[in-house]
Amino acid sequence: MELRQLQYFLKVAQKEHVTRAAEELHVAQSAVSRQIHQLEQELGVDLFMQKGRNLQLTPVGQLFCKRVESVLKELERSVAEVHEFLDPERGEIRIGFPHSLGTHLIPTIVAEFRKHYPHVKFRFKQGAYPSLIKDVISGEVDLAFISPFPEDDGHVAGDIVMTEELFAILPQNHPLAGEEVIRLEQLREEKFVLFSQGYSLRPIVWQACLQAGFKPQIAFEGGETDTIRGLVAAGMGVSLLPEMALYQTNPMQPAQVRIVDPAITRTVGLIHRADGKLPLVARSFRTFLLTYFKNRNNNTPVGS
Repeated sequence: MELRQLQYFLKVAQKEHVTRAAEELHVAQSAVSRQIHQLEQELGVDLFMQKGRNLQLTPVGQLFCKRVESVLKELERSVAEVHEFLDPERGEIRIGFPHSLGTHLIPTIVAEFRKHYPHVKFRFKQGAYPSLIKDVISGEVDLAFISPFPEDDGHVAGDIVMTEELFAILPQNHPLAGEEVIRLEQLREEKFVLFSQGYSLRPIVWQACLQAGFKPQIAFEGGETDTIRGLVAAGMGVSLLPEMALYQTNPMQPAQVRIVDPAITRTVGLIHRADGKLPLVARSFRTFLLTYFKNRNNNTPVGS
């Protein structure tokens, strides 16, 4: 069994078509077909079956595919570790994060880190809470920012790096828009623009409203902070967003008001796989981040 056979098999499984797989691999279709045939002969099973014009994995092919994905990811990590050993300042860091941190925090910390390690590459992946946990466990990413911090998940480990306040955001012409502080209960009759199911901010807002004595009336749902902010600015409702998601990115902005009853916060954590060993460059980045947030939380300039 050769590495090339496994790579070709995985690509065909992903594309469900030999021709499309061959095009992406930049090899002849006959070469892909031959390698798949040899692999099936060696294993003594059919890995694919015809379904219309496409190929579909057989049940045993599905089992084999999961193992092959794991083996090739582990091989990729091993090659990366060798390269990092030869030059630990030229590796690649794979990091996941929720959309609400993508506007300001991620660009800021990456730019700061690259002042010290200018040749390090980054591969970014945005996602909702469940997908970030899954990506860390599967090894798709080395590190992930996540909110709230998963206290009781034995598959991941990490640290809370900051606690962030949530603000009410309102249309600019809203009667409460000019207030310094409000009670959440004052928004009980409003329509809310919330994140969709699966996004971690949704249950935080929902529970805060229940704590304030009402169930939020949902007008619109979305998956991007820019969408939530834009809909509120357009007068479609009100919402709650963390401070990190309120950096201005376009001219149309809602008003933001501090909430004092109840005060609403979220924890933001940095996690990695509990039983996995981070690549050298990712370990350097994690150490940098923990120092960065410690200084940030203490209002100490980075590098001091």
